Amino acid sequence: MRVLIVEDELYLAEAIRDGLRLAAIASDIVGDGDTALEILAVNEYDAVILDRDIPGTHGDDVARWIVAAGLPCRILMLTAADLLDEKVRGFEIGADDYVTKPFELRELVMRLRALGRRPAEGAPPVQEHAGLKLDTFRREVYRDGRYVALTRKQFAVLEVLLAARGGVVSAETLLERAWDENADPFTNAVRITISSLRKRLGDPWLIHTVAGVGYRLDVAETSVTGRS
Repeated sequence: MRVLIVEDELYLAEAIRDGLRLAAIASDIVGDGDTALEILAVNEYDAVILDRDIPGTHGDDVARWIVAAGLPCRILMLTAADLLDEKVRGFEIGADDYVTKPFELRELVMRLRALGRRPAEGAPPVQEHAGLKLDTFRREVYRDGRYVALTRKQFAVLEVLLAARGGVVSAETLLERAWDENADPFTNAVRITISSLRKRLGDPWLIHTVAGVGYRLDVAETSVTGRS
């Protein structure tokens, strides 16, 4: 997943980001509604953690804009008010879930994972392809029934590749979906992660390079293409 954190309390936003990082969830931080609208217009996110009371454009108006623009990202609202009427209004303007401050980071991560199990395109929480089984909720991967231990970044990259269901995913897309906005676009992090992920998954290699285009999961490629 890739998440946008819209929170003006920097210490809280950074704590959320650190907690998400431990769960293999990439995230970006903005501190006001105006910047949130700008970044949402150019970047794609799976979810937005949205504080309602933020400077600039109000959080409610950010949520309305997301809905009006038809963005596929889920909205997880944060509020300091534990009032039913406030929560009802949040859901009415487009929130998918609600968390009241203060909250436990573990609960926030679980709520995000739950939202991710029902994205707009209907991807299941357990994805299977080419003998691979990936459980996004438990963060477990199996190949032909064998458990495969992955790092958080390897898991995030594999999750993006599996979601493509055999389609080609560019290095730029992987960088955008599995890293945060501070990632260097000229870095070789994607190539290094793909290489280490191939080794973790074992032979025959499932992740194949499509020259000049990107990567895809397939069992029908030749060894020359697959190991490039």
